[in-house]
Amino acid sequence: MSDVENPGVGGKPPPYKDPDNGSQRFLLELEFVQCLANPTYIHYLAQNRYFEDEAFIGYLKYLKYWQRPEYIKYIMYPHCLFFLELLQNANFRNAMAHPTNKELAHRQQYFFWKNYRNNRLKHIIPRPPPEPAPSQAPATLPLQASVPTPVAPPVPAPTSSMPPVVAGGASAMSPMQFVGTPGTNMPKNDMRNAMDNRKRKKDD
Repeated sequence: MSDVENPGVGGKPPPYKDPDNGSQRFLLELEFVQCLANPTYIHYLAQNRYFEDEAFIGYLKYLKYWQRPEYIKYIMYPHCLFFLELLQNANFRNAMAHPTNKELAHRQQYFFWKNYRNNRLKHIIPRPPPEPAPSQAPATLPLQASVPTPVAPPVPAPTSSMPPVVAGGASAMSPMQFVGTPGTNMPKNDMRNAMDNRKRKKDD
């Protein structure tokens, strides 16, 4: 005689056993719990008065086993566990029946997704050490060390009409020794010698 036909000791039915060893039940409860990560779905449950059923409230309390470490590793949307904890409160269940509160929860969830990673990285990534302050000069240095050396003004480049300035001053030729006609660089003394040579040739 099978276990179904035998009511058991004391007339109590035997404990229920899943035919697939509970795998289908595990998947169904996992899917339902992760649906609670959507505020729109919670709003749907509230509008259809699921939260007024005491059996459904007990079912939500039973689903808290998903917060245990051996089950939480299967959760892909961790927000569902946050909303599952909030659904244990009657005030939150009643508030989610209003569209305004549903939009508020959805908007806060969006901002959390947007800024959570950056805020988290601020606490995870170590900050670089502060840069050392520049060392100050000792007070015992002489005053001349801090005075900058004056820079000599630039010397203009020589033009084509004037010869370059030669160091020593005495050996440099004066500009007055040149003939005033433009484009000639012949000294005045050489010009006079050339004219004297012409006169001597004529006299001869």
